[in-house]
Amino acid sequence: MTNTTTNVSRVADIVAKTLHAHGVRHAFGVPGGEVVTLIDGLEKAEISFNLARHESSAAIMAAGASAISGRPELLVTTVGPGLANAVNGIADALQERVPLIVVSGIVDRGTRARYTHQVIDHTQLLRPIVKASFEIEPESAASTVARALTIATTEPMGPVHLDLSPMVAALASPNSKVITPPTQFGTSVSVTDPGVRHLAERIRAAERPIILAGLEAARNNAGAALQHLAETIGAPVITTYKAKGLLSEDHPMSLGGAGLSPLADKVMLSLVNKSDLVLMIGYDPIEMRLGWLDFVEDRSNLVDIGKTAPDHAMHHAGTRVTGDPKAIVQALNGSVIEKQTWINAEPRVAKDELGQIFATRTAWGPHAIVDRLNDTAGTDGLVTADSGAHRILLSQKWVATKPFSLLQSAGFCTMNAALPLAIGAKVADPSRRVFAVMGDGGLEMGIGELATLRDLNLSVTIVLFQDRSLALIALKQASAGLAPAGVTLGETDFAAVARGFGGYGVNVENSDEFSRELEAAGKRGGFSLIACRFDANAYDGAF
Repeated sequence: MTNTTTNVSRVADIVAKTLHAHGVRHAFGVPGGEVVTLIDGLEKAEISFNLARHESSAAIMAAGASAISGRPELLVTTVGPGLANAVNGIADALQERVPLIVVSGIVDRGTRARYTHQVIDHTQLLRPIVKASFEIEPESAASTVARALTIATTEPMGPVHLDLSPMVAALASPNSKVITPPTQFGTSVSVTDPGVRHLAERIRAAERPIILAGLEAARNNAGAALQHLAETIGAPVITTYKAKGLLSEDHPMSLGGAGLSPLADKVMLSLVNKSDLVLMIGYDPIEMRLGWLDFVEDRSNLVDIGKTAPDHAMHHAGTRVTGDPKAIVQALNGSVIEKQTWINAEPRVAKDELGQIFATRTAWGPHAIVDRLNDTAGTDGLVTADSGAHRILLSQKWVATKPFSLLQSAGFCTMNAALPLAIGAKVADPSRRVFAVMGDGGLEMGIGELATLRDLNLSVTIVLFQDRSLALIALKQASAGLAPAGVTLGETDFAAVARGFGGYGVNVENSDEFSRELEAAGKRGGFSLIACRFDANAYDGAF
């Protein structure tokens, strides 16, 4: 093995330095013998390695860190079973548009053809769920890593996989050059641009415009420009769940997020179908459901604005304007004048109706829990949500005033996402208060990550919706006229489990207790778990 006390750079060092040069600061994973040299190189390059308890969770931790840092982040796995364990988390990164770099150990080339222990074809395994896959070689290590980063961060963003054998990682690098990212300049968009002129003309003619905004617009920091446009032309704004808060949801023009709640979608789709111009700004329909496949009768009313070419057939826009969403909207703001639209005030009626649908109905239960949590988190707190009935209700009731203040798996909708997302987010920004909102089924699926919270000494507050059921599936069984099967969960004492993992745990059954525990958790070091107990029938008719 190369002597690490010398100044000779190993291939692992070049890999790590290139990752660092491109903004990577956090790595997550479970080590194995094949990646020990890489981990040593990461630490020397000031990329922190954070030990997870499962590789899939580690991938989602990297996604949470990336959402907060705005940069690509790193998953490290060992050979064979380590990478196979990570498949769900990598697939989540693909559908959640996360610029995830995956580096896996691989058996050394000299024995690969004859050795079978733990050997699988990594590239074939990951082919459907990564944008590209390469093996790092000594002579081209920096270039290969830089290429992977470019691919991962090009819209639509997504994971890229790199194999690195232990022998190559430990070799003295034949090339000490580190590839740094280029200085980038975007092309300007002006009011004279043909696409902008066309959009301005369409807006001037529209009597009922509406904006449907998505993740690309949020990543593009288009919120202020979008708000100005919405106010100028009187266009209500609907977002995907990933873009919640792009326009502060306490703004009168905001109708909140859409895509999962049939009750909410009924209201919003009705309004969209009254519109004569739908501006889809940085919108990715991967989060939406069947009701949004062909959501307008006249496709000529649909205008798609964004950098990414559609890779779907979930709608067919009549017009597409390709470019930077923020720049296009800013140019539009210089082209349109204030106008009165929606003279029958249909958007205000829709907003009022949505408020009534999701109004809190009882003193205790899922609605009240969301209310108290929203009050405590305020405008600066960050909330992550797991898949399940609680997520649908939370995503509709939650008032997001900033983008990326509510993180979730919205395209892939995997369970056991909230806790690793919260861990990654807290690692990326230790100063921010972070809440992980989970159901009991999701927490039991990934309960080992409580140990990760303990070992990293992260002060995350876990809010557990404990209804002793896979409530969303039970509701779907009931709507299909089927008897419940395989959806009942036993009574786990999660407060005791949390204490067993070195955290604070408590059970609550009313709103006042919950509020007191939320306040106390914010002053406490380490993690806190607040198990909110209620009956699953509290979700009946909720969304």
